[in-house]
Amino acid sequence: MHRVVLRRLAALAITLPLTAAVVFFLTSVLPGDVARRILGREATQEAVDAKNAALGLDRPLWQQFGDWAGGFLRGDWGTSFTKGEPVRGLVLAHLGRSLVLGGAAFLILVPLSVGLGLLAGFRQGTRTDRVISVGGLIGTATPEFVSGVVLLIVFTVQLHWLPVSARPEHGPAGLVLPIACLLIATTGYVSRMVRSSVVTTLEQPYVRTARLKGLTTNELVRRHVLRNSLLVPITALGVQLRYVVGGLVTVELLFNYGGIGSLLLEAARDKDVPTLQAATLVAGAFIMVTFLITDLLYMWIDPRVRIGQQR
Repeated sequence: MHRVVLRRLAALAITLPLTAAVVFFLTSVLPGDVARRILGREATQEAVDAKNAALGLDRPLWQQFGDWAGGFLRGDWGTSFTKGEPVRGLVLAHLGRSLVLGGAAFLILVPLSVGLGLLAGFRQGTRTDRVISVGGLIGTATPEFVSGVVLLIVFTVQLHWLPVSARPEHGPAGLVLPIACLLIATTGYVSRMVRSSVVTTLEQPYVRTARLKGLTTNELVRRHVLRNSLLVPITALGVQLRYVVGGLVTVELLFNYGGIGSLLLEAARDKDVPTLQAATLVAGAFIMVTFLITDLLYMWIDPRVRIGQQR
């Protein structure tokens, strides 16, 4: 287990600097001028050049990157070019909002998808199995902006039950539709993975023996099926966890929710390099941590994985 942690930390130490360098140099070739965007189209070229010099954008790229990386390591993430705010507070505030939304969705996703997958697996070939499988497939195949618009039309425009956006002034009620939109997109995929694992587990000889011994369905699930059916779904849940926190751009824009995804998009559009760099590194670090958590869960559930890592 210690080897896995050390390997992941070493990968993190290598991947994040490379990611930062790639994002920095790719941002430099994007069309547009930061100073022109800040000052407006009517600004003179002299004013634009002076603004670029004030932002340090007239220096060589390698020097800009070196100064930014050194400041980031010291805890100085710089100042947003377009917002004029400290990048550190800006990124962490948006990340916190994404964690609230993504965490709430994930806490519902786990029991919901596992429960539906168990139900479909135990009733393989029945109408219940077909409804869960087809319904999940439809939800997974439906783009988030389509399901989100449908939810807004039904629950906001027609029924007037929920607010149109997830802005802070709407409180917890504003999060209901974004969470529902995320669950529609993710539940079907995970539940299908659980169902497939449950069906495979139920065909094992030890499960048939347990049935012959007279174990009830609840005992069978608790003692044999659940633990042995979660290895594959853990990977699916890890993928969905990375998505519901790091890939929320569509949902955040649709419901006017200021999370890390919308901040990344805005920073890329405005060529706000300090904000884009910091947000990318924070999101990348989160993704690497989810990989580590997934590996640790694998080893906790299946000792054979733990033994294999030690060889």
